[in-house]
Amino acid sequence: MKMASTTRSPVAAAALSGSGFAAVPERLSDRLAARLIEQIERGALRPGDRLPTELQLAESHGVSRSVVREAVHRVKARGLLVARQGSGVYVSQPAAHQPLAFDPQVLESMTAVVQVVELRRVLEGEMAALAAERATRSQVAGLRRALKAIDTANDAGRDGLDEDMGLHRAIGAATGNPQFTRLLAFLEQYLREAMRVTKGNEARRADFMRQVREEHAALVEAIAARDPQAARQAAIAHLINGEWRLEEGGVIPRRRGAGRRAAKPPSPSRKGASR
Repeated sequence: MKMASTTRSPVAAAALSGSGFAAVPERLSDRLAARLIEQIERGALRPGDRLPTELQLAESHGVSRSVVREAVHRVKARGLLVARQGSGVYVSQPAAHQPLAFDPQVLESMTAVVQVVELRRVLEGEMAALAAERATRSQVAGLRRALKAIDTANDAGRDGLDEDMGLHRAIGAATGNPQFTRLLAFLEQYLREAMRVTKGNEARRADFMRQVREEHAALVEAIAARDPQAARQAAIAHLINGEWRLEEGGVIPRRRGAGRRAAKPPSPSRKGASR
């Protein structure tokens, strides 16, 4: 199956235009690297298997040999392939302990932006619910300070990216589980440029900015009210609506249908005073 040719720039190079952001397709090397990784992970290519030659891969996927070289290099960097002098490239034996890693170059695509949003939806929904159960009084106060910091940054004309990440870090800390903090710190190195595009899209419309502010406020208030269900729903709604705003702004193609947003989360119930 051949790939359609494209040479457009990655997410980090997405720019504003009069009609909004242009949807940014994946580069051919991104797509080929992702395909090879998927074949290895599902067992179509097994440890010890010899990879087809550079020419064979180029012909079978309808790309240039330079695209194949770049894609294979990225998969090698993941430790999934090994070159044997004079013999070829082979699928590596799996390591006993696999480190968690994403290829940052493969992630520079709009497809990856959506995939990371889905990952965050699972992670941050449960993280918010745990924070609602466990946050101390001082941590709730810290969440409100983080919320105010986002408003201050926006009022000053900044994108508020660091402040937004700070809010989510504070929620992770409020779970009382340091593994959430570590995982968020790991993900941030891959999320930053994608979130910058998201922030730029939201900054173009006052209604988007208002929605984000209301969603953040609902999330913080649900945690403060000790309502895990409302906190979970507020976190998930925020991420679903973030994807909807990307669709509305023309950054990504529509997937769920025009105009569909998450239902507004219920108001949190006051389950107890802040600890």
